[in-house]
Amino acid sequence: MADKKKLVSEITSMDVDFAQWYTDIVKKAEMIDYSSVKGCVIMRPYAQAIWENIQHTLDGMFKATGHENVAMPIFIPESLLQKEKDHVEGFAPEVAWVTHGGSEKLEERLCVRPTSETLFCEHYAKTVRSWRDLPKLYNQWCSVVRWEKTTRPFLRSREFWWQEGHTVHATAEEAMEETLRMLNVYAAFCEEYLAIPVLKGEKTEKERFAGAEKTYTIEAMMHDGKALQSGTSHYFGNGFAKAFDMQYTDKNNTLQYMEQTSWGVSTRLIGAIIMTHGDNEGLVLPPRIAPTQLVVIPVAAHKAGVTEKAQELLETVKAAGIRAKIDVSDNSPGWKFAEYEMKGVPLRLEVGPRDIENGQCVLVRRDTREKTVCKFEDLAATIPTLLEDIQKALFEKALRNREEHTYTAKSLDEMKEILKDHIGFIKSMWCGDRACEEKIKEETGMPSRCMPFEQEHIADVCPVCGKPANKMVVWGIAY
Repeated sequence: MADKKKLVSEITSMDVDFAQWYTDIVKKAEMIDYSSVKGCVIMRPYAQAIWENIQHTLDGMFKATGHENVAMPIFIPESLLQKEKDHVEGFAPEVAWVTHGGSEKLEERLCVRPTSETLFCEHYAKTVRSWRDLPKLYNQWCSVVRWEKTTRPFLRSREFWWQEGHTVHATAEEAMEETLRMLNVYAAFCEEYLAIPVLKGEKTEKERFAGAEKTYTIEAMMHDGKALQSGTSHYFGNGFAKAFDMQYTDKNNTLQYMEQTSWGVSTRLIGAIIMTHGDNEGLVLPPRIAPTQLVVIPVAAHKAGVTEKAQELLETVKAAGIRAKIDVSDNSPGWKFAEYEMKGVPLRLEVGPRDIENGQCVLVRRDTREKTVCKFEDLAATIPTLLEDIQKALFEKALRNREEHTYTAKSLDEMKEILKDHIGFIKSMWCGDRACEEKIKEETGMPSRCMPFEQEHIADVCPVCGKPANKMVVWGIAY
């Protein structure tokens, strides 16, 4: 391991105050600014560039599975929102309302979309007539508004950016297949591009999305041991279809209700990247999602030929398919090192007069600060290999963190004992009774995260009531 001398002193140590560390990073790395509307943030260019990379990659994955993009209105009439009872009750406390158009009071209040299920339902009810029209595999990229009481950049804000997929199918089997397919797409994206290991599983009835028959989730562990729900996929059955009269004629010329799904991820993923990989110097970005994968820093740029050689190396790197930039500003090399450390650029290329004499440069990894001396002619081959090594190392480090902070408990007292000294995931059995689930949350502060697809047998009975239990649940303190 290379020297770990702290380069950026303005960032609070995560061991001292994790929440302040997070806030320092999003501000000092120039990711966000606060809006004049409380609870809303401005996505600055660097955060937006990360989001655009997420968007581009996921959009390609969606289209590869047959999905098409659409754009729905931002407003939902109150009468439309009211059609699905459980759904509206779930969102009612967070809804923002428009009551006037200009100076005139509206005849009917308009909801600023907190999610778009009802809009898609209305559209599908109008446009789907026959089994030949199915499936409809739609997605949209947009912002939504939820009037949250407490906010934190990327993790929870009153307006946030996301994608929401909404699909309808002829059969329950097809809809369930879609629900799980998209959950697997999310899991693959998080692990392969964001280097974040995730737990896949089903939410308990208590934690389901409002109006869903089943909700599936990917859960990630942050550096501090807390859980972050990083994506969800919902099977609605035909509950919305019945509320919105979404019927089609099947192959036997019989009217049937459509089966429906919904799935989404948001800019919360940027928060997940920060809290999974970041360190006391700032961001640490996985190379596959980083806006800039390599920055070229000329050293002793005032000397003849240094800047020119640095520019030449930049073009070599770009030609190899690497997202790269050069910093030829008047700032000192030390300042530049600290700046790009803070912004999490995966690789730094340093080149000075002596390097040029020797036909080589120095490559510095952001994750470990390890230095590699590289001949100019070897750059095109060496850099992609280093970037893949960084990507793999970040995933393995995050996985180790999760494994080291995952515990098992056979009783409620054992859960409490673990929490005295540790924060992480706790696995236990559960009888399925909601009262037991609520008691665990009440006494430990841990809601259920999911019932993992990969089940383990920890005990024979529920840790709360002592009744037989055949389902393992992962619990965790959540953001």
